[in-house]
Amino acid sequence: MQTAIALARKGIGKTSPNPAVGAIIVKNGRIIGKGYHKKAGRAHAEINALKQAGIKAKGAEMYVTLEPCNHFGRTPPCADAIIKAGIKKVFIGMKDPNPLVAGNGIRRLRSAGMDVAVGMLEDECRGINEAYIKYITTKTPFVTLKLASTLDGKIATAAGESKWITGEDARRFAHRMRREADAVMVGIGTVLKDNPELTTRLVKGKDPIRIVIDSKLSIPVNAKVLNTKRGGIIIATTKPVKGGRIKALFDKGAEVLALPSKTGEVDLKALMKELGKREITNLIIEGGPTLAASAIKDGIVDKIAIFYAPRIFGKEGLPMIEGLGIRRLKDAVSLSRLECKRLGGDILVEGYLN
Repeated sequence: MQTAIALARKGIGKTSPNPAVGAIIVKNGRIIGKGYHKKAGRAHAEINALKQAGIKAKGAEMYVTLEPCNHFGRTPPCADAIIKAGIKKVFIGMKDPNPLVAGNGIRRLRSAGMDVAVGMLEDECRGINEAYIKYITTKTPFVTLKLASTLDGKIATAAGESKWITGEDARRFAHRMRREADAVMVGIGTVLKDNPELTTRLVKGKDPIRIVIDSKLSIPVNAKVLNTKRGGIIIATTKPVKGGRIKALFDKGAEVLALPSKTGEVDLKALMKELGKREITNLIIEGGPTLAASAIKDGIVDKIAIFYAPRIFGKEGLPMIEGLGIRRLKDAVSLSRLECKRLGGDILVEGYLN
């Protein structure tokens, strides 16, 4: 199963809105077939493993990180292919929470007389597909709030300098995070101040969809985020979609998404629903302190990743999150399942919101 998990990881960031899945086929103690899901619409992991094993698959065992499907989607059902190949036993990492599957694949295999074991290394298998699990059960994306800060929680000096707080290793890792995500989101303040590209230029791979929160639709048409050729761009606003400015943004390839608002600010919860309709399963927020606070207060954040640099700016520096209005200790935002990682001279701390 560890081998199957390693295979599944190769598909992370490439299979959306499908899950990343790995599968191996074992006979007489030897692996005779390997496969992973490479892209939505292409063969699933089980089919790729069966193709590699060929006729040797008869009487063998299969280890697969996620329950095989039993319905026609973009590809035929995998459960039927496993039965037809003559596999005698299947070890499954976790059940598929997709309502179209949800145990049906397991029941199909067992009804064919196959021995099926479920739950092997389940936590690891769930970790691979945390974004898929959130999306398929809520139809909204899994959201990671990514921040880069000094040890005293500042993202810029008193004069506004912020490039670069962290070192190259941390920035390259952040670009890998972008590559594995469907989309990256910032506020208009970040666009006006830093003029970011929001690409994966430090690593090989696809660029994410770029999303800009721009309530007053003030984004300059020459902003770098509008001039990258790969990936799409969505501008979320409260302004009606009309006029020559809209045409200029359309000509840049941007989608302007106007959302109803009672406060004059973009409704982030409503935006998450719209992104879900566009099959965006995995979203990274890289905005400034105001967007970070709004995302936390609106309850859309699932995970926080903070890159800490060994620097101190003092109280005059710009805080990484502001405006939460927390006065009591019991109301503090708390994280669980913390993990720490050294990236050159910096430290990455990741945790999940309770």
